[in-house]
Amino acid sequence: MTKDVLRPNPDDPRLTRRIAGIDQDGAAIDAVVVVERPLTLFLNGQEIVTMMTIGDYPAYLAVGYLLNQGMLRPDDQITGIDHDDDLAVVVVRTERVTNYEQKLAKKTLTSGCAQGTAFGDLMERFEAVELDKNAVLRVSWLRVLSKRINTMPSLYLAAGAIHGCVLCEVDRPLIYMEDVGRHNAVDKIAGYMMRHGISSAGKILYTTGRLTSEMVIKTVQMGLPILVSRSGFTAWGVELAQQVGLTLVGRAKGKRFTVLSGAERVVFDT
Repeated sequence: MTKDVLRPNPDDPRLTRRIAGIDQDGAAIDAVVVVERPLTLFLNGQEIVTMMTIGDYPAYLAVGYLLNQGMLRPDDQITGIDHDDDLAVVVVRTERVTNYEQKLAKKTLTSGCAQGTAFGDLMERFEAVELDKNAVLRVSWLRVLSKRINTMPSLYLAAGAIHGCVLCEVDRPLIYMEDVGRHNAVDKIAGYMMRHGISSAGKILYTTGRLTSEMVIKTVQMGLPILVSRSGFTAWGVELAQQVGLTLVGRAKGKRFTVLSGAERVVFDT
């Protein structure tokens, strides 16, 4: 059921490296570790940010980052995306003239790993979003999703030290993205959705990481009404979810889960 899911390749030699070490008994081992590398993002000639990333799907990461930071609009026409692996640079070009010099001067670091950032004016757009009130999350879907996602071949199973985000529909994973920061993983999904015209209708976002304010903001900006995690919550993340009616499900492991916002969407069908 998951063979067609877009996901990282654990066998890609660029994404992991073997490093010699010893184990708890002093025995020699070869440990598999995730590789992280810098990627500098430009928008129409302006340097935006340098991100630490595993380096796969740079175009989706770039577009998703710009979308979730409000620098790209959903209706923007992208005229080109150039990636130079040797220079560690990705350039996104649009028909619309952009200049974010003042906005970049006022960025605020968030609690996300690596280069997670959010800008003050994101909150204005956040509060204006209307999520689908008719969306549902069946408990039977949640149990199947958890099993499928947790057993899918991944960098996490191969090396750990990484976060994953999965775009799902009903009980099927559609897009599985991983990175050293969960914000990078969800940005890759946002970029893929924009580039391929995928609607948020009927979709669920699953993350392996904490349900923080940053994850809530990004999920809402993508128009996704349901966010699920096997990890826990932060208080501000819950407050923001309640503010806009996002269904927030945490600690989803096996048959257990906790809902702290949007419980009206949950259908107990098991």
